[in-house]
Amino acid sequence: MSAQMLDGKSLAKNREQQLKASVERLTGQGGRKPALATILVGDDPSSATYVQMKVNACERVGMGSQSIVLPIDTTTEQLLLEIKRLNNDPAVNGILLQHPVPEQINERACFDAIALEKDVDGVTTQGFGRMAMGEKAFGSATPAGIMTLLKHYNVEMEGKHAVVVGRSPILGKPMAAMLLNANATVTVCHSRTVDLAQQVKQADIVIGAVGQPELIKAQWIKDGAVVIDAGYHAGGIGDIEKHGLENRVKAMTPVPGGVGPMTINALISQTLESAQLANL
Repeated sequence: MSAQMLDGKSLAKNREQQLKASVERLTGQGGRKPALATILVGDDPSSATYVQMKVNACERVGMGSQSIVLPIDTTTEQLLLEIKRLNNDPAVNGILLQHPVPEQINERACFDAIALEKDVDGVTTQGFGRMAMGEKAFGSATPAGIMTLLKHYNVEMEGKHAVVVGRSPILGKPMAAMLLNANATVTVCHSRTVDLAQQVKQADIVIGAVGQPELIKAQWIKDGAVVIDAGYHAGGIGDIEKHGLENRVKAMTPVPGGVGPMTINALISQTLESAQLANL
């Protein structure tokens, strides 16, 4: 068996062409150009790189962007005022607050201050609740991107046992809810799960979303499984050990080039959708 590579990089590139055409249609009909506002607090180089990648993606599809960089000593109150300003700006369709923020900031309060219609990164409590209940809402960008990838490659989810390793509010938990809404049977594990290996061995679909390098061992994964690795760490490794998997599993994501490009694609796709709704 040779695993099918779930190539998020090529899929994102193809989808960007479709998004670009949609942006051109919207603006050609007199609609306002879609725009994403990014907020970066502090000067962490990795976070700055991630933000720039999102700005670059906006440019590629003809969307506008605003980049707000705040000092590392910004308070919760100051950040909330900036979010309120963007909520009230009709030229902004989506708001991205780059995670993580400095420790003095109440990140949850700031996430939840983002207007629901501009929560294109899917980080608000209300948005999560609506998504989990099957109501209309923008999904968390990484899980939403993973779902797009799975659907594109016709990975069957209905009736399958999916094991999500990770429980963060912007990745593991929404990923589990989306899979459940797709009629998968879902087990959520994490770094403190007792006998994690045994849980993973039962999975038809394994989602690595725990944020620890190669915590999930290749030998735990059964033959014929689908392997999705949402982790990315120094040296180009993910949350899942890959040695030998390409000859045993049905399909897997590369690291890098699998989940990452689809995260950004989901973000800009949802920003366009927000703009389209605002122009109705």
